[in-house]
Amino acid sequence: MRISTKVEYGLVALTDIAFYSEKNVVSTADIAKRQNISQKYLEQILMRLKQAGLLKATKGAGGGYSLSRSADKILMTDVLDALDNSLLADNEHYEDDRLSELKESANVCFWNKINEQLRRFTDNMTLRDFMSLCSEHKQSVWDLYVI
Repeated sequence: MRISTKVEYGLVALTDIAFYSEKNVVSTADIAKRQNISQKYLEQILMRLKQAGLLKATKGAGGGYSLSRSADKILMTDVLDALDNSLLADNEHYEDDRLSELKESANVCFWNKINEQLRRFTDNMTLRDFMSLCSEHKQSVWDLYVI
């Protein structure tokens, strides 16, 4: 399974915002610079996270983004669904196809089981948990994720 750059950068940006927005909003320029992400691409990603209700935006000269709720209230399922709604989706059923029985068996016996496990995992992991795991892996979360 490959995770898109949109999902990867979205997780990085959301974690950056969670870390740096405790006192102020975080600008896209600051995130882009710290995380070495194209600002234009980052803005598209942040817009999706805002539309999903995970971020608040403040307009103006001192504007930027902050979390819409605390990091321990943001589920990774919500983040992944906002950035790539096909990642946790159930596999479709096939009709009128010679291999439909085999494809259906593969979906039921393998892919749907993987999706169930992934959804269970992300339903029980918050952004705060993700930040803690990153911190445990490296001294600083920012040492882990510089893309």
